[in-house]
Amino acid sequence: MDLAAIGLMDDADIDLVEAGIALSLADRPRSDPTRLRRMVQNWAITLQRDLAPATGAGRALRLAGLIAGEAGLSGDTDDYDNALNADLVAVAERGRGLPIALSILYVALARRVGWRAEALSLPGHVLVEVHGGGTPALIDPFDHGSSVSPRRAADIARQGGGTAIAGRFPVLGHRQMLVRLLSNQASRARLSGDVVRALQLYERMTLVAPRMSALWWERAQLEQRMGRFGAARASLTAMLETTHDPALGQRIRATLAALARSDN
Repeated sequence: MDLAAIGLMDDADIDLVEAGIALSLADRPRSDPTRLRRMVQNWAITLQRDLAPATGAGRALRLAGLIAGEAGLSGDTDDYDNALNADLVAVAERGRGLPIALSILYVALARRVGWRAEALSLPGHVLVEVHGGGTPALIDPFDHGSSVSPRRAADIARQGGGTAIAGRFPVLGHRQMLVRLLSNQASRARLSGDVVRALQLYERMTLVAPRMSALWWERAQLEQRMGRFGAARASLTAMLETTHDPALGQRIRATLAALARSDN
């Protein structure tokens, strides 16, 4: 799957597993996604052969039993910042990953068999909500797919610097999940001073999510830091075409004018 093609798709049409593979191959072109594809296919066959649980809690238990239980995929608590934890092919190989990488697998598997599951964005963490009959079930893919109460979710949010009030958390669409997978890596690259790597990741983000204006702003800033002023102008122009905020549009035009003056 081509990254630019993902950017043209409707959100619901994005195959999360294939998109994740495309992102993995962008960094490791010789990696073999066969294991990942086979795992997801076998999980789906197993779920389709079973008597499908009717409740969200029952479905969550089955997902966790396959992904965390049988396959042993869970969070990397020993080497959290390892770049391979954000590489979906590597996660299948190593059995460890970031919350967002593991959440992608849970959501992708659930939707492959016709179940409704959503990734919820918490400060510094991601949970998965599985729907069915009765109350939706919250699980933590990073913690072996364990069940999470609303109160515990609020605690996790508070620990990450967010609100401690139990309630709804923002739902991540397919595209947003992929962007979060990449932005985790970009943040670490920036913190380490690796501007080249950070820019590479923002270039991928703008391919996958070309209508997310904030991504173009971050990309333009990195391009300016590297002295790539023509590229920065192109990024800001793309951002101008995607925003409907008059104040933001004015800010972009001012930045473009400043870049033009720097060329003279």
